[in-house]
Amino acid sequence: MKITIPFLGKTKEKYLNQAIQDYAERLQRYLPLDIKILKSKHAKNDVPQIIMAKEAEQLLTHAASSSLVVALDPTGREQISEEIATALENWENRGIQTLCFLIGGHLGLDQQVCQRADQIWSLSRLTFTHEMTRFILLEQLYRACSIKAGHNYHI
Repeated sequence: MKITIPFLGKTKEKYLNQAIQDYAERLQRYLPLDIKILKSKHAKNDVPQIIMAKEAEQLLTHAASSSLVVALDPTGREQISEEIATALENWENRGIQTLCFLIGGHLGLDQQVCQRADQIWSLSRLTFTHEMTRFILLEQLYRACSIKAGHNYHI
């Protein structure tokens, strides 16, 4: 199973970018990972609804060929690490070829994305920046793969 994660723009914070790179490398020991950096297609003067709609279009384009799409949104179901591990294992057993995780930009996800998603997850009831969410998602996917493999990283 391959994991695809399109990022809306580059990660600007250097420390987060380093952490994202680190966990992306770790995760690739378990699963193929494709992180795509998408360039902004909205104008600086666009209103939030237009920005979110344009971001949704970009994200959904990259999710189109995925077997399963998970949107990360505060309205979603919170997962614990063991549940993520179980979900990954179940999807592998079902023969899911490509798993796509969608993270919104600084304004969050447009409802189009949530409507397209097969599942909607929340990483926490806390609010994180979209850049922090990238790191947290990769760390949790790595943790889930570690749990599946029987390693003690998660303890």
